[in-house]
Parts: sequence; structure tokens; C-alpha cells
Amino acid sequence: MREFVFHDRDFERIRDMIYRRAGIALSPAKKDMVYSRLARRLRARGLSAFSDYLALLEQGDAQEWEAFINALTTNLTAFFREPHHFEILARHVAAHPHCRPVRLWCAACSTGEEAYSLAITMMEVFASYTPPVSILATDVDTHALAKGRAGVYAQEQVAKLSAERVRRFFVKGPATQPGSMQVRDELKALIRFVPLNLLDRVWSVRGPFDAIFCRNVMIYFDKDTQYRILQKFAPMLAPHGLLFAGHAENLTHAADLFQPCGRTVYAPVTPGRRPGRAQPAIDGPLGRRFSA
Repeated sequence: MREFVFHDRDFERIRDMIYRRAGIALSPAKKDMVYSRLARRLRARGLSAFSDYLALLEQGDAQEWEAFINALTTNLTAFFREPHHFEILARHVAAHPHCRPVRLWCAACSTGEEAYSLAITMMEVFASYTPPVSILATDVDTHALAKGRAGVYAQEQVAKLSAERVRRFFVKGPATQPGSMQVRDELKALIRFVPLNLLDRVWSVRGPFDAIFCRNVMIYFDKDTQYRILQKFAPMLAPHGLLFAGHAENLTHAADLFQPCGRTVYAPVTPGRRPGRAQPAIDGPLGRRFSA
């Protein structure tokens, strides 16, 4: 027997609310997951039924809306997840001379592992702890962003990295978190963590970016929502820019906006050029050898 009253109509209201606020399309199979995650919020607010909790949200409690979205956001990530993307990015950046800092956007950055993987890649490309690179990391989950800013990770989270990368880019974590590892300050200096809801009508983000990583988040949106977001991504990219999607995502429904140029890598369709298979510069050298 459940601790809280949770009717089907409550679940349907939750599905509608999270879709309208964050674009997440919850399937009926997620009902138990929703109950489990939001039950904690009912306990925290001293409520006994989901109908009371939803009424609180509908009254416009901004703090609880933030907690609601955080509770229903899935933060599954890892350092150098889908490693071929970072190899492609490294070659692409190395092959394009820049008269300005390289600008990267890690959209839906979760707890920071992807953003720090980008920063490590750029340090290796430029063979420097201070490369001419700026990384914007955004997410709708404010708790995840706070963890990303802190840059502290459990030993098992860095275990799959090579010993050389751990030595070069991590230090011992704080005494309050025994056994943890912390990213070097130089990595933090390259990244700005900012809250952003991809469903917002206006984004507080300005291009152009040399690459946008938006991986394994589109799968939570329906096709119409995906297309609206992709419409806004396209003008954010530099003419040579690349969009990196997740392994389970494809952009065939947005062929007028993006064309494939690698495994889940896309280039924007420029005005006057018909969609076709683009070839980014991904065969060049990875850059000078990094030594530290």
C-alpha cells in the first residue's frame, strides 16, 4: 500500500505539467518512477496527497517548481561518454584556425562530466592548461549544475579514465568527501555553468558556437518539440560548426536544418545549399602532444 494517495488523474496532471514546463514526454510506464521521486517532495512539504502537492504547484510556487523539475530530470552521464564524439571534435577544432577563442556549448550538461570532458579534450588539442576556449554548460536541473560547478566526483566516476588523464586533470577531493577526486581549477576556468530550460521562448545564449553538444536529451521530447529546439540551435552554430547528438537520436525529421556528417554528428544546412551529406574536417591531426 502506498504512503500517499496517487490517482491516475494525478499522474496525468503531472505528465501535462512536466511536458508544458520542460518538454519531457513521460510514458505511462513511468508512473511508479514519478511516484517514487515526487513522494520525497510530499514528505518535505508535509503533504498527504498528490492532489495537494499539484495544487501547490498550480499556485505558482517557484521554488517547488524548481524542485519538481529537478526530481523528474534523469541525469545519466559519464566522462567521455560516446568517445568518438570527442575524437571528432578534437580533429575538427585542430583543422580550423581561429582568430577568436573556440566556443563550445554543452546543452543539458547534467552534473558536469560532459563539460569537463570537452575541456580536457581542448587542453589536449592545444597542449595547454589555458587553451583559447570558452565552454558554456547549461541544464534545467539546478542541483546537477551545482555539482558540475563543484567538480567533485566519486572515485568510481573517474575510474574509466586513463591514469594519465587522472594525473593531468584531477587532484584529491575535499576532506569532507573521502576518496573523491576534484577537477583542476584550470578546467573549471574554461566552463561557465548556467541554468537554462531548452523550452524557454527566449534563450539567454548567444552564438556563434564552433560545436554544440546536446546528447541524450532529445529522446525525452516529442518530434515537434525537438524540431523547435533544433530550429533555435541552427543559427547558433558558426558556418563550420557541428551539432553532436546522442547515440539513440537522429535528426531525419529536421533534414532542412541539419545534415549528417558522421555518426550522430550534424552540420547546419546553409541557405542556398540543398541538404546532403556534409564532410567536416575530422581527419586532421589531434594537435601537439600534451605534456605536464
